[in-house]
Amino acid sequence: MSLPSSLALGSLRVDTPVVLAPMAGITNAAYRRLCAEQGAGLYVCEMITSRGLVEGDQHTRDMLVFDELETTRSVQLYGTDPVYVGKAAEILCAEYGVAHIDLNFGCPVPKVTRKGGGGALPWKRGLLGRILEHAVAAATPYDVPVTMKTRKGIDEDHLTYLDAGRIAQEAGAAAIALHGRTVAQAYSGEADWDAIGELAASVDIPVLGNGDIWEAADAVRMVEQTGAAGVVVGRGCLGRPWLFRDLAAAFGGEQVETLPTLGEVAAMMRRHAELLCQHMGEERGCKEFRKHVSWYLKGFAAGGQMRRSLGLVDSLAALDALLAELDPDEAFPASELGAPRGRQGSPRSKVVLPEGWLDETDGLGCVLAEDADSGTGG
Repeated sequence: MSLPSSLALGSLRVDTPVVLAPMAGITNAAYRRLCAEQGAGLYVCEMITSRGLVEGDQHTRDMLVFDELETTRSVQLYGTDPVYVGKAAEILCAEYGVAHIDLNFGCPVPKVTRKGGGGALPWKRGLLGRILEHAVAAATPYDVPVTMKTRKGIDEDHLTYLDAGRIAQEAGAAAIALHGRTVAQAYSGEADWDAIGELAASVDIPVLGNGDIWEAADAVRMVEQTGAAGVVVGRGCLGRPWLFRDLAAAFGGEQVETLPTLGEVAAMMRRHAELLCQHMGEERGCKEFRKHVSWYLKGFAAGGQMRRSLGLVDSLAALDALLAELDPDEAFPASELGAPRGRQGSPRSKVVLPEGWLDETDGLGCVLAEDADSGTGG
């Protein structure tokens, strides 16, 4: 099969069928700009909560920051109440000029599933449909497409992805992204790409595949294997924003595998820190940068003391001095190619759910709590 060269989400056209997955504390405006500088795609803001946005929570509003060059604003929205989700979608369209809204039905974090949110919610088919319908109705007057991200199900005995695809299509969603793991798996084990293919074959709306895309070749293989319309990339780009350069080339028909020297990686680290400081101020920007150091240096020979010093950096001048000590000619560690990045962990013996959650699948009568700071990505 020929590879898709672009992605259509309703009236929104994405030049490369690649989406940066929203990741809490990672995909802020600076990181999205950094990735966008590497290659075309859709770059999604870290997840915000619908209730927090509707009620004017300052922390929620502070997360809705966009870079001056971010022409296509994309936001992932979390919510468990159809009315709040609809109101939040309207605020995003009317006040923030977003071009795309993604709904999170994939988060596996216990504090989210405990309240019936994230990856637990699609078990309630009726509630899922109502939330999607409210979001689509609110966004339609602004010609903003609504998509959803989900997982295979709660566990292997409680799968939801095929029903979720049907419901998304019926509600008017522009696409559905499937992470090929259950909530119980979290980020452990291997993603089930066959499930992505099964979903793609069962619906008429675009299906985006997510899970275990560590290199551009993985994305190509996933699309060829599943028939997905595009891919969603999360952990694979941690400390490797140039992956989007490789992905853009791959979907353009080229075979590219960027192997930057340590000097080139150091330049990328400096650019990342600079963008963070531009958006947050130098002190906070440098603090935010610290979490990325281990990802950038993964596999390189930089010693423990250097890593510790970089993990305490508090100014761009201090960062410059430390980066200057790295060997600019050190080759990229080939052993890291294709290797998992970011959190992995172990599967959960039991997913934390509201009492009686699995007793019925409608959910329209249930009232769910929603924290203003819940969750991460899916």
